[in-house]
Amino acid sequence: MARNEQEQSAGAGGWLPEAGPIVCCITGDAALRDECARAAAVAGAVFEGVPSVGEDPQLWTRADLVLLGADISEVPPQRRGPTILVGAASQRHLLWDRAAALGIDHVAELPDAAGWLVDYMGRRGSEGPSAVVVGVVGGCGGAGASTTAVLLAGAAAHGGTRVLLVDGDRLAGGLEAVLGEQPLEGLRWPDLASAHGAINPEQLAASLPRTAGAGLLSWPAGPRPSVRVPGAAISGVVEAARAAFDLVIVDIGRGREGLEDFGWASDRILVVVPGTLGGALSAAQLVHELPPVPLGIVLRGSTGEGVDAEQLAGLIGCPLVARIPHLRRAAAAAEAGRLMELARSGPLRRLAAAVCEALPERAPAAPAGDGPALALGARLAGRGRRVAR
Repeated sequence: MARNEQEQSAGAGGWLPEAGPIVCCITGDAALRDECARAAAVAGAVFEGVPSVGEDPQLWTRADLVLLGADISEVPPQRRGPTILVGAASQRHLLWDRAAALGIDHVAELPDAAGWLVDYMGRRGSEGPSAVVVGVVGGCGGAGASTTAVLLAGAAAHGGTRVLLVDGDRLAGGLEAVLGEQPLEGLRWPDLASAHGAINPEQLAASLPRTAGAGLLSWPAGPRPSVRVPGAAISGVVEAARAAFDLVIVDIGRGREGLEDFGWASDRILVVVPGTLGGALSAAQLVHELPPVPLGIVLRGSTGEGVDAEQLAGLIGCPLVARIPHLRRAAAAAEAGRLMELARSGPLRRLAAAVCEALPERAPAAPAGDGPALALGARLAGRGRRVAR
């Protein structure tokens, strides 16, 4: 980068690192540009701010990531890379309305979403493909979010995707209980509570239980009290999972703890809703508590008389992604630890295919057992088995 460009940026209060993804901020709001510049600096991104698209038309297509201010109402159509609509939390309604009008998936309400924005920009500059993290949350109590998360992971794994199913609800009794009649062998969340710093992705993948072709990271299923895992350890595990798998599905739960630990780590969130007006009204309240990532509605079961699925999604304010019929055998299969066996139904395969369409391409996985890293992972798995029993 030219020296005079760096000096101009310094004079404007910005900071341009020598390497990293190119982040373009387009807004006439100088204060908003400065706030985005600070986030880019923390993420190690090259920042370029302009007041309008016409100021530098080439930047619109050249930038790795575009941050678009809520004051920009018209943009060129020729852009394939990600775009995030940014603005103040007081502009919430304007932000989401404009995002819908412009077809933009991500919205960042600053300063509340500054941490998420830094993390997102940092991942744009990381080497190699990164897994997509999909959070699943129930729009109301009893919506079937855990069942949906399990079946979605199973359907994706059956289709050849390297998928990790994560139990993000510490107080739900352990997701592993619905996945096997006998305890699965491998690490659980408590085994990772003391993890700090970077976690080796291959070691993590080799140390976790597997069921029906999917990796599993669950809370133990048992009567012992569950101790919360520090947020830093959870973040490290999620980042390692991004490198080791193609798709990470997180059963977030409806509690504040799960939303804080996993909601903000998700690239998109599926809200599972029954086909009732009450369920839709509850979900409409929940979406205001969710982070600024793309949201989609998964409707479970049939709708009531005179109730239309699209109308329910419109009431919630999110697009309808899929409809999953009522699975009569789901409750019995979950009690028997055989829920994954139902994952091959047509609607679930179609939902999994839609989720997997945007996954990045990556090289084939190393055969199990190759290398010292996987050997260490096997030893860690043995320690996890002893703890589990």
